Amino acid sequence: MADRGASALSLPDDWPAHPDPVLALNRMGGFDWDLDTGLLHMDAQAHEVFDLRPDEYDGHPESLSVRVPPVEAYRLDALVARSMKDGSENYGAYFRIRRRDGSLRWAHTQGYIRRDGTGRPRRIVGIVRDATEELADSEARREQAARDAARREQTNVVQLTTAALAHARTVQDVIDVVKDTHGLTHLGATGLVMGLVEADRIRLIAEGPAESAVPETRVTRLDEPCPTSEVVRTLTPRFIESPEEFAERYPVLWHHVTGLGITAAAYLPLIVRARPIGVMGVLYSGRSGFSPKDRSVLLALGSSIAQSLQRAMFYEREKDLATGLQQAMLPRTIPSVRGADVAVRYRSAALGRDIGGDWYDLIPLPGGTPSGAGRVGAVIGDVQGHDTHAAAVMGQLRIVLRAYAAEGHTPATVMARASVFLHELDTDRFATCLYAEADLSTGVVQVVRAGHIDPLIRDADGGCRRVFVDGGLPLGLSAEFHSLAYPVGTLELDPGTTLVLCTDGLVEQPGADLDDGMRTLVSLVGSGPDDVRDLADRLIDVAEERGGDDDVALLLLRRRGLETPQSGGRLQQQVAPGDPGALTEARRMIRAAVRAWGGRNRADEIELVGDELITNVLMHTEGSAVVTLRVFIGSGRRLRVEVEDSSSALPRRRDAGESGVSGRGLLLVDLLADAWGVESRGGGKCVWCEFAVRDND
Repeated sequence: MADRGASALSLPDDWPAHPDPVLALNRMGGFDWDLDTGLLHMDAQAHEVFDLRPDEYDGHPESLSVRVPPVEAYRLDALVARSMKDGSENYGAYFRIRRRDGSLRWAHTQGYIRRDGTGRPRRIVGIVRDATEELADSEARREQAARDAARREQTNVVQLTTAALAHARTVQDVIDVVKDTHGLTHLGATGLVMGLVEADRIRLIAEGPAESAVPETRVTRLDEPCPTSEVVRTLTPRFIESPEEFAERYPVLWHHVTGLGITAAAYLPLIVRARPIGVMGVLYSGRSGFSPKDRSVLLALGSSIAQSLQRAMFYEREKDLATGLQQAMLPRTIPSVRGADVAVRYRSAALGRDIGGDWYDLIPLPGGTPSGAGRVGAVIGDVQGHDTHAAAVMGQLRIVLRAYAAEGHTPATVMARASVFLHELDTDRFATCLYAEADLSTGVVQVVRAGHIDPLIRDADGGCRRVFVDGGLPLGLSAEFHSLAYPVGTLELDPGTTLVLCTDGLVEQPGADLDDGMRTLVSLVGSGPDDVRDLADRLIDVAEERGGDDDVALLLLRRRGLETPQSGGRLQQQVAPGDPGALTEARRMIRAAVRAWGGRNRADEIELVGDELITNVLMHTEGSAVVTLRVFIGSGRRLRVEVEDSSSALPRRRDAGESGVSGRGLLLVDLLADAWGVESRGGGKCVWCEFAVRDND
C-alpha cells in the first residue's frame, strides 16, 4: 500500500552521515541505495527490521528475497520504477516481511530519489521500519484494514499471480509461484493440490501444506469418483460449499480429509485450447459458500495458471529435445589418455535457447609413445547461432576436423582445411575454434586459434594465467586454402599443469568487457579444486549461477607426471616464410624435445643444426618448412631432426670462401650430426640428421 505521507520525507544532502542514533530512537533503520553500482547499504536497525544478521546480507537487494515474498518484491519494484520514471522525488509503501520463524510482519519504507543535473536517478536514501504494531493499533482498524486488504487482494489476485507467473519457466517454477507468493493467503485458502493429466490418469505434482493431499490420490484414474477426476472429465469446476456437501458428494475422499478441518473447496480444471492439462484444488477452513465474485476470481486464476503450466511444459519438452540433440552431436565418450587427466562439460543456454553450436572433442593422434604418454588433439569451438542449424553445422564440422587431425596434418593445416570445408557447406554460419595438439611425453603443445578466445594454463601450484596466442580468421570466412594463415603457437605443460579450453559463454557477461571476463575466469580457475573433474564442475556451477543466453563448452587437460622413462615420440611444427615467431616456436620445440627425450649434453648442437636446416628452406625455397622431431630406441637412443620442403632441388655443399656469409650449412650439419641424408618426398624433399643421445642426468 502506498503511504500518503511520502511527500513529507525531507533529508539533508549529506544524509546518512550519522543517522543511526536518531533513527534507532524511533525504531527506524536507514538505507542508501547506489543506483549506479546496484549496492544497497543498510544500517544495523534496518538489518533488524528485515530479521537479517550482517553476515546474511551482501549489499545486493536480491539478498533480501529470503525475507521479502516475491509478490511483495514485484509490487515494490514496480512502485520504485514508476517513481523514478515519472520524476517523483520520493515514494512510500507498506509491505510484508517473512521473518526467520516464518511469521509475516508489516514493514514500511520511505525513499528519497536523488537525481543528477540531467534528471537521471543516481541514488535513493530512506528509512524502513516495522509497521506491524501501527497497523494493529485497534481492533476496528485491524478489521477495517483486513476488509480493505481482502477487497484489494481479491481484485488484484489474478494480476499479481499472473505477473509472478510471467517469470516461471518450468513446472516447478509455476508450483513455487502459486505456493510461495501467498496466493493462497490472498484467497483466504489453507491448502492446495495440483495435478497434471497424463494419458488417462492424473498425477499429483503439488500440495500445500504437506497434509493437503491424500496418499491414495497421488495417481488417480479419470473414471474414479473424486473431484479432481470429475472436473477433468467434464471440464467443469466444482465448488463444494460445506462439509456436509463434501461428505455427500465424495464420501471416500471425505473419509480421508475429515481431520484436516476442510469446510469448503474449489476444484478447477486447467484448460488450454479446450483440452484439460491438469487440475487444481483450493481448500478452505472456516468458510462456507462462494460468491459470484469469488468464483470469477478462482476461474480467472485457474486460467492464468493453466497458460503458465502449458508454457512450462513446452519449455521442458523443448529443453529435453535440445539437450538430447546436443548430446548426440557431441562425442559420446572421451577416450582415456595415457599421461593426462581429462574433463569435459557442456551446459545448454538459458532462456529457451538450448540448441547451440558449442562443442569439444579429444582426438587420439598417431605417433604416441609405445610405453607411455601419447599425442592428442584437444578441440573447442563455437558455431554461430543457437538453433538446430547451428547444431547440425557443428556436428559436421566436428567430424571433419577430427578426420583431418587423425590423418596427421599439422595443426595449421587442420584448421585451414576445416575453414575451407565450412565455407563450402554453403551456409551463412561461421565458427570460432581452438585446436591444441599436445605431445604428453614432452609436454609440448602446439596451438592454433581461429577467432576463438585464448586458452588458460593452470600451474601445479595453483597459479593461473591467460596464454595469448596469435590467431587467424574464424572458420568459414575464406574459400582459398592457400590464402589462410593460422599461426602456430607453442607452449609447454609441465607435469601437474592443466590446459583450460572453453567457449565464450563461460567468459562473457552482460555489460562486462571480455578482458574483464577473462581475468575473472583466471581467478576462478586459480582458486578452484586441483582435480580436473571437480574444477570442471565448479566452472559449470558458476555458469549455472550466472544464467545467461549462451551455451558453454569446456575441456580441461592435465598432464600427469610420467611414471617411467619415455621410449619414443614425435613432434611436428610448420614454419612459414616471413614468420619469425614460427621460427622461435620451432626452436622452443627442439629444446623441449631434447629436455624430455634425453640428450642435454648435445642440446646446443641439435638446436644449431635444426635452425640451420630450417633457415636453408626459408632462404632457398618459396614454401614453408615442416620440422619433425623423432626419438628412436634400439641399441641406443637416437634423436632425429627432419626438415621437409616443397622444392625438389637437392642441397649441395659449396665453398663459402674466407669472407662468405653463407655456404657453410651442410658443412655444419656434417660436422655436428652423427648421420644425415636427403630423401625425396613426392613433390619435395626431406633433409634429416640424427644424434646419438643418452638419458638426462
